Amino acid sequence: MDRNTIFGGNPLGVILRLALISIVVGIVMKALGIDLRNFFQRINELLRNLYDLGFGAIEWVIEYMLLGALVVIPIWLIARVVGAARSKAE
Repeated sequence: MDRNTIFGGNPLGVILRLALISIVVGIVMKALGIDLRNFFQRINELLRNLYDLGFGAIEWVIEYMLLGALVVIPIWLIARVVGAARSKAE
Protein backbone atom coordinates (compact mmCIF):
# COMPACT_ATOMS: atom_id res chain seq x y z
CA MET A 1 0.00 0.00 0.00
CA ASP A 2 1.19 3.48 -0.85
CA ARG A 3 1.75 6.15 1.82
CA ASN A 4 -0.43 8.59 -0.14
CA THR A 5 -3.29 6.07 -0.01
CA ILE A 6 -2.96 5.54 3.74
CA PHE A 7 -2.78 9.24 4.65
CA GLY A 8 -5.12 10.51 1.93
CA GLY A 9 -2.41 12.57 0.27
CA ASN A 10 1.15 13.67 0.83
CA PRO A 11 1.92 12.70 4.47
CA LEU A 12 3.63 16.03 5.24
CA GLY A 13 0.70 17.99 3.76
CA VAL A 14 -1.81 15.92 5.73
CA ILE A 15 0.11 16.46 8.98
CA LEU A 16 0.25 20.24 8.36
CA ARG A 17 -3.50 20.41 7.59
CA LEU A 18 -4.32 18.38 10.70
CA ALA A 19 -2.11 20.68 12.79
CA LEU A 20 -3.82 23.82 11.44
CA ILE A 21 -7.31 22.38 11.96
CA SER A 22 -6.31 21.32 15.48
CA ILE A 23 -5.19 24.87 16.28
CA VAL A 24 -8.47 26.36 15.00
CA VAL A 25 -10.56 23.83 16.95
CA GLY A 26 -8.41 24.48 20.04
CA ILE A 27 -9.05 28.23 19.77
CA VAL A 28 -12.81 27.66 19.47
CA MET A 29 -12.84 25.27 22.42
CA LYS A 30 -10.83 27.70 24.56
CA ALA A 31 -13.28 30.49 23.63
CA LEU A 32 -16.10 28.22 24.86
CA GLY A 33 -14.29 27.81 28.17
CA ILE A 34 -13.11 24.25 27.58
CA ASP A 35 -9.47 23.52 28.34
CA LEU A 36 -7.38 20.42 28.97
CA ARG A 37 -8.08 20.49 32.70
CA ASN A 38 -11.85 20.37 32.41
CA PHE A 39 -12.33 18.58 29.06
CA PHE A 40 -13.12 15.18 30.56
CA GLN A 41 -15.22 16.80 33.28
CA ARG A 42 -17.29 18.49 30.54
CA ILE A 43 -17.68 15.20 28.66
CA ASN A 44 -18.80 13.52 31.90
CA GLU A 45 -21.35 16.32 32.53
CA LEU A 46 -22.63 16.02 28.96
CA LEU A 47 -23.15 12.27 29.27
CA ARG A 48 -24.83 12.68 32.67
CA ASN A 49 -27.16 15.38 31.33
CA LEU A 50 -28.09 13.20 28.33
CA TYR A 51 -28.79 10.31 30.69
CA ASP A 52 -30.93 12.51 32.94
CA LEU A 53 -32.72 13.97 29.94
CA GLY A 54 -33.68 10.50 28.76
CA PHE A 55 -35.16 9.51 32.11
CA GLY A 56 -36.74 12.94 32.48
CA ALA A 57 -38.59 12.34 29.22
CA ILE A 58 -39.76 8.93 30.42
CA GLU A 59 -40.95 10.48 33.69
CA TRP A 60 -42.80 13.17 31.71
CA VAL A 61 -44.56 10.55 29.56
CA ILE A 62 -45.55 8.44 32.57
CA GLU A 63 -46.91 11.48 34.43
CA TYR A 64 -49.15 12.49 31.52
CA MET A 65 -50.19 8.89 30.88
CA LEU A 66 -51.31 8.47 34.50
CA LEU A 67 -53.10 11.80 34.44
CA GLY A 68 -54.97 10.81 31.28
CA ALA A 69 -55.71 7.38 32.70
CA LEU A 70 -57.64 9.05 35.54
CA VAL A 71 -60.22 10.05 32.92
CA VAL A 72 -59.89 7.37 30.24
CA ILE A 73 -60.04 4.22 32.39
CA PRO A 74 -63.29 5.09 34.22
CA ILE A 75 -64.96 6.05 30.92
CA TRP A 76 -63.75 2.80 29.36
CA LEU A 77 -65.03 0.77 32.31
CA ILE A 78 -68.44 2.50 32.15
CA ALA A 79 -68.62 1.86 28.40
CA ARG A 80 -67.76 -1.83 28.92
CA VAL A 81 -70.39 -2.24 31.66
CA VAL A 82 -73.04 -0.47 29.55
CA GLY A 83 -72.07 -2.56 26.53
CA ALA A 84 -72.30 -5.80 28.54
CA ALA A 85 -75.71 -4.78 29.93
CA ARG A 86 -77.00 -4.11 26.41
CA SER A 87 -75.72 -7.49 25.22
CA LYS A 88 -77.60 -9.30 28.00
CA ALA A 89 -80.81 -7.33 27.33
CA GLU A 90 -80.86 -8.32 23.65
